[in-house]
Amino acid sequence: MNNTNDHDRTFTDVEIALAARTAHEVNRAYCAGLGDHTQVRWEDAPEWQRLSALNGVRGVIKGNTPEQSHMSWLSEKAAAGWKYGAVKDVEAKTHPCFVSYGELPAAQQYKDTLYVTTVRGVLGI
Repeated sequence: MNNTNDHDRTFTDVEIALAARTAHEVNRAYCAGLGDHTQVRWEDAPEWQRLSALNGVRGVIKGNTPEQSHMSWLSEKAAAGWKYGAVKDVEAKTHPCFVSYGELPAAQQYKDTLYVTTVRGVLGI
């Protein structure tokens, strides 16, 4: 289903927003299954988090793999002043996933796979 024309297809803002919202909610459910209940519903997510999800969708549209998606997220976080921390802390801008993709635990790598797969499924790419 992923042919060379998929990345040339133009998606509307509504389609991109739907994919971001869906991927966010899938991510939230997956995190809850792992015991992480820090993720809030899309409606309650701060703007920076929604924008990050939208950027993630645009990356997937361009062809990002799960590893590339994580690296884009990492770059976005670094530009916003985030750094590694053993605990996710929005105020201190620390996150335990602020490492290279290869250093992520398997469950966190799978989260990136789930995100990319969800976006592709919603957009049909």
